[in-house]
Amino acid sequence: MLPQNISLQNKTILITGSAGFIGSNHVLELLRTQSLCHIVGIDNINDYYDVSIKEWRLKQIEKEVENNPESTWTFIKGSIADKVLIDDIFSTYKPAVVVNLAAQAGVRYSITNPDVYVESNLIGFYNILEACRHSYNNGEPGVQHLVYASSSSVYGSNKKVPYSTDDKVDNPVSLYAATKKSNELMAHAYSKLYNIPSTGLRFFTVYGPAGRPDMAYFGFTNKLIKGETIEIFNYGNCKRDFTYIDDIVEGIIKVMQKPPKKQSGEDGLPLPPYAIYNIGNNHPENLLDFVTILQEELIRARVLPEDYDFEAHKKLVPMQPGDVPITYADTTALERDFGFKPSTSLREGLRKFAQWYKEYYLGK
Repeated sequence: MLPQNISLQNKTILITGSAGFIGSNHVLELLRTQSLCHIVGIDNINDYYDVSIKEWRLKQIEKEVENNPESTWTFIKGSIADKVLIDDIFSTYKPAVVVNLAAQAGVRYSITNPDVYVESNLIGFYNILEACRHSYNNGEPGVQHLVYASSSSVYGSNKKVPYSTDDKVDNPVSLYAATKKSNELMAHAYSKLYNIPSTGLRFFTVYGPAGRPDMAYFGFTNKLIKGETIEIFNYGNCKRDFTYIDDIVEGIIKVMQKPPKKQSGEDGLPLPPYAIYNIGNNHPENLLDFVTILQEELIRARVLPEDYDFEAHKKLVPMQPGDVPITYADTTALERDFGFKPSTSLREGLRKFAQWYKEYYLGK
């Protein structure tokens, strides 16, 4: 395993996208497990999906701060595409660790609304990289580790499975995937030029309570409750490596504390302190099996009635543009370097989602 060379205690940590699904859960887990953390969050709280869920997540963070007075939490509403704001945040708070989770997500949305992907995922990430670069000015210690969200979408139409970070990823099938691959290339360049330790994490289909309503499991639930028909793409032959949110967050925290080592090459210039890892469950699930388990757990949580006619409410349809038939993470490197592998079963994760859904939407 890699040696732990950053303690998060007494460190200022900047988390972008902190009202988002992964970001908010990441903040909560840091508050629960790391003492004397100084966390700064930024999120533009856009209306890509229901803003009230983002507000609910922020309230959970505020409650946790009350339980952990040793740590501090500062939230800033704004966009990482606002360069002046980002530079001001770095100047004011001087973060030692930056976790960039802010991004416009969604494969299909990138086909109809490409502008927001360029703004957030490219310009926004560039602003973060530039701020990290200048954090070393005037002899300042600067950013010790930049961790950023990539995506399994970068694997595009690759036929070889499981997906390995050693595979070529030059064939994106959506603009979203292209922006995430661009993030990896940009981070590599900045790591090489300015010796910024950076680690990209390719997340595989993250799900769980208070997740993104545009994700399939959430949308399916909304439709099933209304008695509407759900569409299962590629005639049910898709497979997804579903990764439970708690596993994702645990992985991020382990990675934060082990930045790639700074070292020089034969030319005297820095060898880029740069790494990429998959975080997935290493166990792809057939989409039809997934929706069957979801239905069973929704019935168990009494979100759906026991006699719900599931067969009457599903429709098998062709593949959609931008989608891929399978995602499957090779997590060998993650296990080797961090001694960690996601392990939450799909049934356990969907059970927790169903319980949350009942409490949040049905108030019972």
